Amino acid sequence: MAEYFEIFLAFFSFLFLYLYLSRNKNGLPIYWPFVGMLPVLLQNHHRILHFLTEILQASPLTFLIEGPWLSNLRLLVTADPANAHHLLSKNFGNYPKGSKFTEIFEPLGDGIFNSDGELWQYHRNMAQTFFSHPQFQPFFLERIWKKLENGLLPILEHMSKQGLEIDLQDLFERFTFDIVCEIVLDHDPKSLCISLPDQPFSKGLPDAENAILHRHIVPRCVWKFQRWLGVGKERKLREFEKLADDFILNCISKKKQETCKKSSSHKENKSENVWKLDITKFYMDNKRASSKTESHTDKFLRDNALNFLLAGRDTTSAALSWFFYLLSKNPHVVSRIREELAMIMVQPDYVHDRNEEDKTKGQHWYNYFSRNFKELSDKLVYLHGAVCEAIRLYPPAPFNHKAPMEPDILPSGHQVDSSMQIILHIYAMGRMKSIWGEDCHEFKPERWISNKGSIKHEPSYKFLAFNA
Repeated sequence: MAEYFEIFLAFFSFLFLYLYLSRNKNGLPIYWPFVGMLPVLLQNHHRILHFLTEILQASPLTFLIEGPWLSNLRLLVTADPANAHHLLSKNFGNYPKGSKFTEIFEPLGDGIFNSDGELWQYHRNMAQTFFSHPQFQPFFLERIWKKLENGLLPILEHMSKQGLEIDLQDLFERFTFDIVCEIVLDHDPKSLCISLPDQPFSKGLPDAENAILHRHIVPRCVWKFQRWLGVGKERKLREFEKLADDFILNCISKKKQETCKKSSSHKENKSENVWKLDITKFYMDNKRASSKTESHTDKFLRDNALNFLLAGRDTTSAALSWFFYLLSKNPHVVSRIREELAMIMVQPDYVHDRNEEDKTKGQHWYNYFSRNFKELSDKLVYLHGAVCEAIRLYPPAPFNHKAPMEPDILPSGHQVDSSMQIILHIYAMGRMKSIWGEDCHEFKPERWISNKGSIKHEPSYKFLAFNA
């Protein structure tokens, strides 16, 4: 028996040595017997965005990752703009999110980011109607201003007086979470205050996101087994789902009670055309009739609210965090932005009073800016370019997930079928010299400004940060 073990050990030692010596000289992952490319994925799971970027830089912008035998793990990762245009525009109908995406993002339920077909179209139409309403912009600006004035600025002033360090990312997450909760649920959790209270739902989000990312890397049977056992990242994900249910369903219950009280106590005065905006109420007032969902159940409203909460909180706070990080590393950009802001901060109809309180002055500036929002924001060309450049380097949603329904050939020449998953690596796309030039790793707002001094618009399939 010992002899067989020695032969077995010698054989696999020789095989390992042979594969190591014959590894891809370009630094691309090797497809190992039995385990496929899983070892290198697990080895780099903590830096998966950078790792896949390095692979795509060493390959022609597209690379097939294959998992262990019988795992059915086949991921085609691409940063090719032509492929992106094909997937998201030219042949969009053949590339839904797919059943595997729905399973991986199962905590999102039937919300807009986890739906396909008729349900996705319904969510899309509802979102477009809501966000394009003429009263949405002034409502949104007012919410931002109040949260700045009563939340963010007092905290910054307090921290400055006390000489304390500030975690800007935490503040931005609280800032966006409070605002998006008002828009989605008509509820202000007041997490952005000097005491910086814990908000269990918001605090549990990073663990949930890590668990979902983990599902992309390991075979399906692994994370399914972890979920069944209730261990590891899957345990934390399940805990977050419970927090989400408690928080969102409680807000929905209060919303329904308030609606019933208002309808029973008095009829709405139509002469008072005040639009009280929140997405949940908007859905409740616009019940759909279809073969799949005849009414909006609490579960449906919960899923929808969760999708919008995640999108509004995480994307905006991440964009703000990276933007200010890049500003701290590039003081010359800060100077240019300040110069540009100084040029528009001149009110022809307002004379400053030195004895006037700062809060009153701030209200004057807000009134002036909100009245002339389009005109003034169009003049902030350099600031616009700086924001676009930050999002190019650090997109809030670093990848997109697609699955072909029918066999197809991508512009890159890669053949795909329904057994494969396609990852659009948006983070890597912003770091490709073949797309953005030799200086692609530099933070250069000037990249977005034309010779005429106006903002330069890049094709959406090249600048894919908004998944358009």
